[in-house]
Amino acid sequence: MEYSDFAQRVERIVSNVERAVSGKRDGIFLTVVAMLAGGHILIEDVPGVGKTLLAKSLAKSIKGDFRRIQFTPDLLPADVTGLNIYDQANRRFEFWAGPVFANVVLADEINRASPKTQSALLEAMEEGSVTVDGDTRNLPQPFCVLATQNPIEHEGTYPLPHAELDRFLIKMEIGYPANDAEMELLKLARDPAAELRPVVSLAEFLEMRNLVEEVHASEAVLRYVVSITSATRGHDEISLGASPRASRMLLAAARARAAASGRSYCTPDDVKALAPAVISHRIIPAAGAARSENGFGSDGAAKSIVRDILSSVPVTEAV
Repeated sequence: MEYSDFAQRVERIVSNVERAVSGKRDGIFLTVVAMLAGGHILIEDVPGVGKTLLAKSLAKSIKGDFRRIQFTPDLLPADVTGLNIYDQANRRFEFWAGPVFANVVLADEINRASPKTQSALLEAMEEGSVTVDGDTRNLPQPFCVLATQNPIEHEGTYPLPHAELDRFLIKMEIGYPANDAEMELLKLARDPAAELRPVVSLAEFLEMRNLVEEVHASEAVLRYVVSITSATRGHDEISLGASPRASRMLLAAARARAAASGRSYCTPDDVKALAPAVISHRIIPAAGAARSENGFGSDGAAKSIVRDILSSVPVTEAV
């Protein structure tokens, strides 16, 4: 596959999803880039802006299996991963796969489940497998968790620990649509995703993911990535900086963005464009670092700090 063909396929996926999720092209593109990089997505936004619709439409577009898990305080780990059931007729245990065995898994309101249940996703997200009663089973590929959480209702929730946030490649918001886009939305069917048809197959999408790993990253780009993450570790307004995993994830996302743009190499612009979405949730702003910025909770301050770092780390020193 040529990278020009790669970019055309990405365009087909984004345009297809946009038929259902009107007016959110940038967010759709960012989500596709994260999936191509082999990562997972955390969307923090108010109810009703299309988070579930986005996940369903993505799965439809790549002809993948879609499962939705509604996270609640009484949800158990076995409700996510599956469990062994004793079959009396055959006198043996059979494994009943949980909803995590799908290509696109929507973890809806993930912060409403207990930490024990949240942790059931960690192995799946990191290793692409699930271990039940000592037996490890691989998940279907591609595998992507798209988790959501509500930023305005915190009663009865369990905030995601930093180690779990670090498993998500990007954290993003969808936001309200523009008036024209919302009018177009009113003209669609009750379930716009039901009318979508696949535009690429799973095999083609896996081929695209494999091609992302071949995107060239020069020593200069690697140095620029490290310069950005290193700057978060000694920043006056950050109490906990980005880890080396953040550097790996930022490079993977930059490679996917480059391929989606039809290039076989990534540039500092790819890194710079994705750094706020990749790094902001991996740092902890200091107590006095509150800033006036769009975003929920401390996210606004974190993104503002990351943008300051991007403006203060000269590209000319790295390239």
